[in-house]
Amino acid sequence: MMLILWQRLRPGLNWLLGLAVSLSFVIGIQALPLFSEGAIAAVLSSSKPLMEVSVHLGNSTEELKFVPEQLEFIAGRRYKLILDNPSSQKHYFTAKDFADAIWTQKVEAGNVEVKGAIHELELKPGAIAEWVFVPLKSGTYELHCSIPGHSEAGMRGVLTIAEQQPA
Repeated sequence: MMLILWQRLRPGLNWLLGLAVSLSFVIGIQALPLFSEGAIAAVLSSSKPLMEVSVHLGNSTEELKFVPEQLEFIAGRRYKLILDNPSSQKHYFTAKDFADAIWTQKVEAGNVEVKGAIHELELKPGAIAEWVFVPLKSGTYELHCSIPGHSEAGMRGVLTIAEQQPA
């Protein structure tokens, strides 16, 4: 199974790695140290368990907040972010800069699996979505609900990616 997944992902990863290397020469930036096909393949084939993290978008009493509102991830580990919306109104999980600092393996919701770059997820009342990803670039990133008034009412948070610790 992992071999089939790797064979499907490799062309895209090679393209991204080539882009990162090209950018480093053109504009003088360093390529991300974890942003290589070998690093991502190692994470996908590793025997380390998938780290599950749950986030509620709102709650049954209609409070406009993320629970928890602060999340920390470690670069190079593989995560499954389980998002659910227990409220009676839709909410967005919007974190573009965070999404740009991770490699998304997939997002699953219902009987649909989405692959590729994801910047925002909309969860309707009662919805559940699973976002499987590997953080690549350390930093602190903003999380908010992009529905007018929700962020201002408190529906915002912080996503942190810490550097991978040497083994």
